[in-house]
Amino acid sequence: MEVTRIFDLLDHACEKYPRPDCLVSKVDDEWKPVSTDEYRRMSTLLAYGLLALGVKKGDKIASVSNNRPEWNFIDMAIAMTGAVHVPVYPTISSNDYDFILNHSEVKFAFISDAIAYRRVAAVKDNIKSLQRIFSFNEIEGVENWNVVLDLGKQNADKYRKTLEMSKAAVDTNDVCSIIYTSGTTGISKGAMLTHKNFTSNAIASCEILGLDHNDKVLSVLPLCHVYERCFIYQYQYLGIGIYYAQNLGTIVQNLCEIKANGVNTVPRVAEKIVEGFMKEGAKFTGEQKELFDRAVALGREWDHDKPESYYKEIAALDEPIYKHWREDFFGGNMKFFGCGGAAISPNLSRMLWAAGVKVCEGYGLTETSPVVAHASVKHHRFTSVGPVVSNEIVKIADDGEILVKGPNVMKGYYKNSEATADAIDEDGFFHTGDVGYLSEGNYLHITDRKKEIFKTSSGKYIAPAMIEGKAKESQYISQICMVGENQKFASALISPDFEALKIYLNGIGIDANDMTNADVAARPEVIALIDDEIQKVNKTIGKVEQIAKFYVVPDVWTADGGELTQTQKLKRKAIATKYKDIIDAIYLQDRASK
Repeated sequence: MEVTRIFDLLDHACEKYPRPDCLVSKVDDEWKPVSTDEYRRMSTLLAYGLLALGVKKGDKIASVSNNRPEWNFIDMAIAMTGAVHVPVYPTISSNDYDFILNHSEVKFAFISDAIAYRRVAAVKDNIKSLQRIFSFNEIEGVENWNVVLDLGKQNADKYRKTLEMSKAAVDTNDVCSIIYTSGTTGISKGAMLTHKNFTSNAIASCEILGLDHNDKVLSVLPLCHVYERCFIYQYQYLGIGIYYAQNLGTIVQNLCEIKANGVNTVPRVAEKIVEGFMKEGAKFTGEQKELFDRAVALGREWDHDKPESYYKEIAALDEPIYKHWREDFFGGNMKFFGCGGAAISPNLSRMLWAAGVKVCEGYGLTETSPVVAHASVKHHRFTSVGPVVSNEIVKIADDGEILVKGPNVMKGYYKNSEATADAIDEDGFFHTGDVGYLSEGNYLHITDRKKEIFKTSSGKYIAPAMIEGKAKESQYISQICMVGENQKFASALISPDFEALKIYLNGIGIDANDMTNADVAARPEVIALIDDEIQKVNKTIGKVEQIAKFYVVPDVWTADGGELTQTQKLKRKAIATKYKDIIDAIYLQDRASK
């Protein structure tokens, strides 16, 4: 059957790829599967329940939840009724909930747990459109989602024909979701995505996976993240089993438990996994240490066109080193390791390829549903995010901006025609705000965010993302934000890996176990170590781009702390505001010394 609306995926999967483990989550430390048939049944019952509540086409329904099968049930149920799903991160602030739920005029909300509920409850009286809240977990004083499910069971006969009529009335060009951007550059905007946006993008980009209905994947990124949502639809289209990671801290454990064939993630998750075996390698001695260091050095040189002698040496290191990485950190069966949301370090990517973990980078945006280009195992180039998706057109503007046109481009920003007109031109091209170029016809390369490029007082432009990516290859640098707009030179604020620094200090005879983060950040040994790491980066870039000064902050940057978005991107304006005095001091000291 043809899949043109997202709920068509249910019938497609049931008819073509029924499986007992369509959706799987860990409950009470045990993997609990939901079959393909049960997935469709639960979604249909919920749809009946929504109709019984009075839900009509175009109504807005929010989900605020961690990854779990219930999210999928409600996603499909909303789509069947012709309503609009507004998925929201469960970790944002009450003020953000106030804005998003009010702006989208949400009528009903499904919330996972007490923590998320408390944040929404703090502002729910402000949200005049909000009629009822339902929870997936039992929360005292909150209606459970089973209320809606029971309504569906009780009214199945009554609403069976109504639901079929509702589904038939849903056009592929109807909006099925409003996803609010993470707001790195200002107020969040609601991208209106249609059934066609999602289905066309998911199906056209399926080939990148190299997986089939015999495989299973670990779902790591939040389902409200458009990148993960698209891949979830791909998995369902191909009949792949979806297992939900318990949390970010259990990714390695979960990958190994299920022996996943694929995973889709962001660079920071890949970096943390690599940090795991790098820290393990730091404890090795003697011959084992020599083999480990050789594997790392050789891995960082990996490419598709090396001489045969190189691959022979890689093969010789497989049994003692690479096999261990592959099996103990990725489960041993990994065929596809997708990575998007930000640029991944080429050195890290090369090293994983050497170990047999084939990292395939992709590029997209919420507004493009999201995949614009994505590498696959068969079509891969280092420094490229892969070929442009087959049903899309990408062109490069005179100023280098990447422009995208295709069935995946959003309908517009909800209640923001001015922003829509700014983003989508008269020819239908979406202006991404990213800068890049094409090679070999359709291999896309991203050089930087147009809005993140800054100019020094000498008139030289600096694209920070690439330089920051190089710096984050260091096991001691967790996050880094370059600054220097209209200044004589570039500087950087660095949020380090405090655990790695404590291990380093202990290793040189300084007891760091009881040190605070501020103590660690201020140690002269730490400053010297970070300086060494920065100089390694500076040697690889032009003089104008080099980081002349840096400051190690005593803070771990997080989304909750306001320094990062929910997708782990830098919120540069927020960082600049928070550390304004430090940035000012960096440049005042320079002027005073002249």
